[in-house]
Amino acid sequence: MEFMAFLTVVILAFALVMLLAGIFTAYFGTGKSRTIGFVLLLVGLVVGALWVYLAGYSDIEAFYVCGFTNVILQALLDFVAILIGAIVAVAIFLVAVMKS
Repeated sequence: MEFMAFLTVVILAFALVMLLAGIFTAYFGTGKSRTIGFVLLLVGLVVGALWVYLAGYSDIEAFYVCGFTNVILQALLDFVAILIGAIVAVAIFLVAVMKS
């Protein structure tokens, strides 16, 4: 079941990043890019809803044998940790570039 745990983390990360990218693009974009942002947001919502359904409400054995509550919690914690690390690294990079 390790593959299913990996697969659910990949799908969750994809949905969350699409949501964030869609929100960012829809808010800061203009014209065509704003429309693309809304499409990204919609794709993130659809994939996320599908993921929630498969993980929590479907009767597909491969999805409910995996212990999704633990996988979901660990995936969310990993995602937040990666996001914090990436933001700190980008901030340090930008400060270094701006100071030089």
